[in-house]
Amino acid sequence: MSGDRLQNIVNRLTDRLKRDVLIETSLYDIREILQSDRAVLYHFYKQWQGRVTYEMLSAIELSILGSTGPDECFNGEYAALYEAGRVRAIADIEVEPIHQCHRDFLRSLKVRANLAVPILTNKGLWGLLIAHQCSGPRTWLRSDIEFMQQQAQNMAMSPTIQDS
Repeated sequence: MSGDRLQNIVNRLTDRLKRDVLIETSLYDIREILQSDRAVLYHFYKQWQGRVTYEMLSAIELSILGSTGPDECFNGEYAALYEAGRVRAIADIEVEPIHQCHRDFLRSLKVRANLAVPILTNKGLWGLLIAHQCSGPRTWLRSDIEFMQQQAQNMAMSPTIQDS
């Protein structure tokens, strides 16, 4: 193996590690500061198809790592809203006027309250940063939303995320 190829592999691994640390630190901070039951990164690996690739939990039984979204619910219309910077704060999925498939999906993940913020890079919608309250309804504060937006912006500006 040539020195250049080996250096490329080392650089890729280093970038991946930096990205992992950035994401895990952000999710840890979100869980700690918001005191949410779960904080996750939902990454889009191709257009409007994604999965939960990282999570921080209050209890291991709340794990949804690897979960994919309800593709029949999350379509181009929703994606366009998030690409435009939409933040979605749902205090209680049982009373919020949302599509039934979205409500059923959130129920299946044990979600009662949901806060989703887009991670927007120069290439478009890279992922969603999401906080879940599973124990009951929750009114998300403006400070909660602003903190999540700041975390998403920090991620979006990271070269390790922009290049992935």
